[in-house]
Parts: sequence; structure tokens; C-alpha cells
Amino acid sequence: MPAGGPDAAGTPWPSTARRRADGELEVGGVGVRALAAKHGTPAYVLDESDFRARARAYREAFEAEFERIGAGVDVYYAGKALLTVAVARWATQEGLRVDTASGGELAVALRAGVPGAAIGLHGNNKSDDEILAALEAGVGRIIVDSRVEIDRVADLAAARGVVAPVMLRVTTGVHAGGHEYISTAHEDQKFGLSVTAGDDGETSPALAALEAIVARPELELLGIHSHIGSQILDPSGFEAAARVVLQLRADLAGRTGVLVEEVDLGGGYGIAYLPADEALEPAPVAQDVAAAVAAVCTELGTPLPRFSIEPGRAVVGPAGLTLYTVGTVKPVTVSGSGTDDETFSRLYVSVDGGMSDNIRPALYGADYHAEVVGRVSDAAKVLSRVVGKHCESGDIVVHEVLLPADVRAGDLLAVAATGAYGRSMASNYNALTRPPVVAVADGSSRVLVRRETVEDLLALDLG
Repeated sequence: MPAGGPDAAGTPWPSTARRRADGELEVGGVGVRALAAKHGTPAYVLDESDFRARARAYREAFEAEFERIGAGVDVYYAGKALLTVAVARWATQEGLRVDTASGGELAVALRAGVPGAAIGLHGNNKSDDEILAALEAGVGRIIVDSRVEIDRVADLAAARGVVAPVMLRVTTGVHAGGHEYISTAHEDQKFGLSVTAGDDGETSPALAALEAIVARPELELLGIHSHIGSQILDPSGFEAAARVVLQLRADLAGRTGVLVEEVDLGGGYGIAYLPADEALEPAPVAQDVAAAVAAVCTELGTPLPRFSIEPGRAVVGPAGLTLYTVGTVKPVTVSGSGTDDETFSRLYVSVDGGMSDNIRPALYGADYHAEVVGRVSDAAKVLSRVVGKHCESGDIVVHEVLLPADVRAGDLLAVAATGAYGRSMASNYNALTRPPVVAVADGSSRVLVRRETVEDLLALDLG
């Protein structure tokens, strides 16, 4: 079978995924039966070489295109997608910096040995302890998210006798993504400050905030940050947002004489979740964005800043899969709701995990692809729904997929493209323990994050 997945289309699968002659899937040279026997199920399986290759692809593509226009660029791995000590090290070793969104993520990056100067700290409601931890670690940038946070960071920096390097997150009015809840640049939401001026012509909240940062000697204004959404498959959104941010940069220079040196265009690069999906590839999007920002700066008569981007899902999402064991299999007859709707049958395939290890289908209605991966089957494919074991009717792992009609208890089933936001959004609902994160590479496996135990849960309960 070709690279990129167990079946011919196979786009959601890690690049090393192969079907063996007996139908067993292997990833990183390791068969899923061996993985299940050694590590149990459910388990998050992460292809190290795939992760590294995707990280390099983003860095090399953007470096090449921005060098072509005479600008520098930094690639930050968005740790919120999945951050473990090993993952942070892989990203750093491939030349990426690390973006964190909490004190906990900052601690993981530091434990991995990521230099403070190569770390950014995001968050719309950072605590004083998180800000102080960032200052103590010497992070390269703190992305401030509100007017009140400007003064809080400045005051805490002054108390420590340091100057805090900051960027301001702005909302450009350009928003994109697969779901309303993950589109982050529209005005009516919690992130950033709007670049839109009032009807009376008063200064926009973003421009006023930038001026406030300039006025605080305890702060070093590095630049402006924008993030327009997630699971974006059309690069034109990045180009439109860049135009808005670069205009804001020019406006600030005109009012204060300060021309900021950095512009961050955020992340949100889309991936393939289904075999028919087409991912947003780094090389063409880098080319399009670089050409757009060069043209805008020429129009504005301003020199190019240094740029940065923040891919997370695009690096780790396709590198991961979740391995389950099938339990109950139940055919359900579904009656049509209208005169033209026919009655049909759907196979409910229950697995030993569910919404506690992947909340996205329940939260966003996100689509995923699943296959029976422990054996070959010549049975006809039937309409199926993969569901979890939680006490919720909405506990759906894959809404619709064609699975072999002979799928049965004990089968191994894998769900593709779960490297991003599976583990990082996992919970202990119904007191289920969170699965391990298992890395595969060169024919061997190792545990990056161990499986939780019931004893772990009880240790937190003080009675």
C-alpha cells in the first residue's frame, strides 16, 4: 500500500502507515497488534518521524519564501495541540520555537529544555503567577490580550526590575475555520483587541492599546499578533489579515514614530481528516502569504518586519492516531422521518474509549475516519457509527464511516488524525483514565506519557 495511510486514499494517516499482507496496520514500523499487546487500548499513537517531517516542512517552506522577499520568519509550534516533554524537544530539534497558552504548558516546555527566549506565552486571562513565571523564565514574548493586562504585565515587570517583551493580540475582522467556536478573529469573542475604529472616528482599541504599551518603559513592544481561526483550508484569509495588521503597524508608526519589528500571523492551517480531504500544504501557502505581505509593505512604503507563524494541528494532527478495541456491535434500524425518507440500518460499533479521549466530535461535530486495522476483511462495507462507552447519547467518536459488516468484539480499530487535541482536551468523565501517548519510530515504541490509573484518580480525592 502507498505511503500516507492504510488504504489507497489514506490522506489522514501518518506517512509511515502501511497495511501488511494480513491486513494489520503498522505505523513507524510497529504493528498495531504489538502496540495493543504492549500498551493496551485505548492509546494515542504518535509517529515521531511524521511529526518531525511536518515540522521541518513548515520551517523550510516559510524560511525559503520569506528569505526570497527579504524578510525573516520564525515558526512556533502551537503547544495547545499536543504538548509533552518529548514533543517539545522534537519541535525544538527541528528548529521550531514553542508557543504556550498557560503556566502548565510553559512548565512542560521548560522541562523539555526549550530556552526561554524561544517560548511565547499566550492567554486571555493570565494569572499573576503565570506572568511572573514567564518573566522568570525569560520568555521571548508575552502576547498581551487586553488593556488591563498591559498594566498588569508592566507592573509585575517593574517589581522584578526587568523589561517585558510583549506583542499585542488584535482581532482583524477576518475569521476562518471549521466551526464558529474555533473562529477567533470576529469581533464578538474573548480574544484580542479590535482594529476597527468607532463610528465617530475615535482610535481603535488595538491602536490605543499599542500606544499604551509604547508609553510604559517596563514593556518592550515587539510587534502585533493576529490569529484568525482553526482548520483553515483557504490561505486567502491569512493574506487578508496580514494586510490589516501591516496597516495597523503603519498607523502606529505614523502616530508614535514606532515601527514594530515583528508581525505574527498565527496558525490554524488545515489538515485532512477524511480520505477525500485535501490539507493545506506549507509550500504554496508560504508562497502566497510571502507575496501578499511583500506587496502590502510596498504599498504602505514600510520596510518588511520579521514574521512568525504558529502551526500546531498541521504538525501533530496527522502524525497521530487513536487505537481502540471494539466491544459491543449493535445493528440499529433507523426509521425515516418523512414520506420520502426510507428506513435504513446503521451499525453501532462501541469502543473502549470515547468522548473522554476525543471530545471534538461531541463538541464541534468534527468528522473523523476509522478503519478496522488488526486484520483483513473481505466483508462488504456497511454504514457504521463508532461510539464510546460513556453514559451520553452524544458520545460519538466517528459519526459516519463504512466498516466491514463482520466487525466484531476484539477487533482493533484506529481513528486517524487524532494527534491534535485528543490528549490535550482529554478528560476523566465517568472516571475513565486517560490513555497513554506512545511514540513509534524505526520499528520500536516508547511511552511518552503513561496511562493514568484508577489509583491516580483516587489519589486526588481526599475524601
